[in-house]
Amino acid sequence: MTVPIRVLLADDQTLVRAAFAMLVDSAPDMEVVGQAGTGRSAVDLARSERADLVVMDIRMPDLDGIGATRLLAADEDLAGVKVLMLTTYDTDEHVVDALRAGASGFLVKDTKPAELLDAIRTVAAGDSLLSPGPTARLIARVLRAPDTALPVTGGPEGLSERERQVLRLVARGLNNQEIADTLGLSPLTAKTHVSRIMGKVSARDRAQLVIMAYESGLVAPGAVGAVGSP
Repeated sequence: MTVPIRVLLADDQTLVRAAFAMLVDSAPDMEVVGQAGTGRSAVDLARSERADLVVMDIRMPDLDGIGATRLLAADEDLAGVKVLMLTTYDTDEHVVDALRAGASGFLVKDTKPAELLDAIRTVAAGDSLLSPGPTARLIARVLRAPDTALPVTGGPEGLSERERQVLRLVARGLNNQEIADTLGLSPLTAKTHVSRIMGKVSARDRAQLVIMAYESGLVAPGAVGAVGSP
């Protein structure tokens, strides 16, 4: 029997939390283990309820979602907790700040219910996910102002030609299955390549790989779509 994904909902609007709770609990592979109305409560509940993933609103009282995500990422005991950031506002500033804080996903609140559930599964599985619009703006901003870049200590110099091919496809938004189909590999081999690339460049997730690929010039602007891997 599959162990359900333990989801914590953090939003300052009670009705929004209730709607999300009904949606999440309707999925057989996930369950709501807590609800928080402030960022600080979200951090406390993530610790006490041992959540696998927090669906985090950016704008909350006491401590906003980005500040709460930063605290979660800094706590070694909560290293396995993933954060999927939700907001009404899909500005590039929020994307940059959320990813810097440690979020692995970013979606706007008008995302369709099925897409939200898929996003929870994607992020809980250890992959990253960004909405298509914010992703394009994020890349454009990083290219305009390198000082906003996310901290990736390595570059593509030490990658093999095959790994460079895989990285280019990651930057285009392809998931592991699509990368495998494009290069004639098995999905497991594609996933292994992505994992090795992340290790070589010290990237936390695929979102950082995308930024590194564009910053290094390995990929030209204009080819990016949604980032994620089911």
